Formats: sequence, C-alpha cells, structure tokens
Amino acid sequence: MSEAAVVKTPAAGAFSVFERMVAWRYLRSRRKETVISVIASISFLGIMLGVATLIVVMAVMNGFRAELLTRILGVNGHLIVQPLDMPLEDYAQVAGRINGVPGVQYAIPLIDGQVLAQGNIGGGSGALVRGIRGEDLGKISIVANNIKQGSIAGFDTGEGVAIGSRMADNLGLVLGDTITLIAPDGDVTPLGTTPRMKGYPVTAIFEVGMSEYDSSIVYMPFSEAQLYFNMDGRAQAIEIYVDNPDNVDALKPKVEEASQRPITMVDWRERNRTFFDALQVERNVMFMILTLIVLVAALNIISGLIMLVKDKGHDIAILRTMGATRGAILRIFLMTGAAIGVVGTIAGVLLGVVICLNVERIRQFFSWLAGERLFNPELYFLSQLPARMDASETISVVLMALVLSFLATLFPAWRAARLDPVEALRYE
Repeated sequence: MSEAAVVKTPAAGAFSVFERMVAWRYLRSRRKETVISVIASISFLGIMLGVATLIVVMAVMNGFRAELLTRILGVNGHLIVQPLDMPLEDYAQVAGRINGVPGVQYAIPLIDGQVLAQGNIGGGSGALVRGIRGEDLGKISIVANNIKQGSIAGFDTGEGVAIGSRMADNLGLVLGDTITLIAPDGDVTPLGTTPRMKGYPVTAIFEVGMSEYDSSIVYMPFSEAQLYFNMDGRAQAIEIYVDNPDNVDALKPKVEEASQRPITMVDWRERNRTFFDALQVERNVMFMILTLIVLVAALNIISGLIMLVKDKGHDIAILRTMGATRGAILRIFLMTGAAIGVVGTIAGVLLGVVICLNVERIRQFFSWLAGERLFNPELYFLSQLPARMDASETISVVLMALVLSFLATLFPAWRAARLDPVEALRYE
C-alpha cells in the first residue's frame, strides 16, 4: 500500500516552490557568508550601473543626433538646386514650379556668401551671409519662431539684417547697432579688386540652439544681397525643403523635370555625410565598450556562485540524499544567479529612465558643483544636453543583460549539479 502511494505521489515539477524557496534562501546571507554576499552585491550593482549607463549613453547620443539633424535640416534645405547652363535669373518662376511638386514643402531662392563681420568689440569673425526674401525667412520655422529680439516683419523693405545670438554676444551687438560686413570680392578698380565694406543695422536676433549657426549666420534681405554680392537680378541657388527628408531621392527626378533646365542637385546626406557617419561610428563603439561593464558584472556572478557552491557543498549532499535530482540542484543555482541579473537589470532600467528624464538638470547640477560649464556649446554645438530613449534599443540592452546573466549562471549551476553527495561532504 505504501509502495503504491509512493508511486502515485507526483514528483515536484521544475522550478517548484521547494526549489524557489531554497534558491531564495541562498540569496540571503548569514554572518559567515559575508564574502559571498559582498560579491553578490557587487554583481548586482555592476549589472544595474552597466544597464543604466548603456541606456543613458545611447539615449544621449540619439538625442544629440536627432537635435543636430533637426537644427541642421531646419536651417539648411534638404535639397540644393543650382543651374549648369546660365545664371539663375528666372529664379522666381523655377521656385514656383518646384513648389508644385508633390512632397515639396517650399523652394527658396538663395544667395550665399562668406564675409568678415565686425561689431563693437573684438577684431571680427567669419560669417555666412544668406540673402533671402522675407516671406521665405518666415517659412523657416526654426528661425522665425526663435527670434529673441526684434522682428522680421518688413524684412524685405528695410536694409537691416538678422543675426544669431552668439554672434551678437561675440561682437558686442544689441538691437539697433550696426554690423559691418566685409566681402573679399568687391568693387573692381584700376588698382585691382578691393574688398566691399558696408554697415547694416541689426533688426533681429535669433537663437536656433546650435552654436555653429547662432555664431555665424547673417540673414540679409534678398534684394540687398543681390546688390552686395554683385548679383543683380540673379539668385545663386534654390534651396528645397521636403516633407520626408529620407525620401529625397524619389523627388530628384520630379524636381529636375520641374526645373526645365540642366541642374545639379546636392541633398542633405551628401552635405553632412562625414559628420553623421562619424556620429554613427562613435555610437556603435560606445555601445561595444559599455557592454563590457555588463560583461564584467556577469563574470562576478560566476565567481560568486562558484564560492556559493563550494560553501554549500554539505547542503547539496543533504539535498541529494533527500531525493533532489541533479536537475533540481541545477535549477536552484540557476535561479540564484539569475535573480541577481534580473533584479539588477530591472533596477538599471529604472535608474537609466530617471537619469534620462532629468539629464539636463543633472548636467546643470554638476556644472554648478564643478564651477564651470560642462558640455560647452562651443564644442558640442547644442545649448542643452538632449536625451531621447529608443524602445528597441532599450529592449536590446535589457535582453543582452539578461542573456549574459543567465549564461554566467550555467557553469556554476552545472558544477553544483555534478557534485556527488559523497564528494560534496568533502567541502564541509
């Protein structure tokens, strides 16, 4: 009767309450297990900090790229059209035809020129003058919506210019002051070509949030730029803004057809290829380097579990003699090590999210603590430190940490399961 009862009694299944109870017991330290507890705590902190660091760094680099892309494509067109056959005198008609192409937001006739700008202080700085019509400047929302002083109303009718906030600070200019622009290609005289110098009142100061543009761009009325650069009745190029910058290749044949003349076209990817390729390489390298932090933490799990197996040799022998199978011992130590990885990963994700949501406040705090400005906009282009989390990247970081944690538990758990009850007593 007893044998029948024994036969009918179902064995405990995998990951049963008993196995979970023993695994949880091994996670709690006694006084004589302090060293093991310290190693487990270091493993937990390593995984938590590694995951949090990966999430924060990837989010900051994503935000950095997105913000730069928004500002670069907000100020510069997605597609630049220049004629091959003749001066662009019918620029208004060409821009009108391109505006009718589906997918094109607007086409802007433009005149570009490098000059030396001088103000009230300093010896001057290089600047890019962009001759543009007032109605077109109003379409560039990143500029029109970020006018800090003055106004671009009546931009075409006056001789005033709009400059960036950093240029105004560097040259000591305020609203109403005169900025002197010196162009190398000036008037032709019997003694040669002399630089052209002319002063313009500052009627607007803008700030797009990218130091390279805020310190170098001068917007000038289109008609005044034609006079200043000796391009009467002509435009230099047509800048095109499209609905989807990633789909610019599909629009090129339609734009060429609408131009009705031989043209050359350069899109935003060709103009900024080196810069964005460098950002992508840096992002990939940082991911690989920071993954090593998680890997080191996973190796700590291995060392901690090996010491735990050695310390619990007597317990393993008792469990085996009580009927625990090798699989049960394997699962107990798998759960013990995996619990460190799982909890550490969850804590790392939470810490990373909190840091990403407050990254600018944290930067300001450390700037105040250090007494100097961290991430100088002159070097990093942006006035604020951005962070943009990507769900797929965060999931990949979590999966990577979990996989490394589970792999780290395999060898110690296998070693514990292979211990013979008689041999295990020798550990005691």
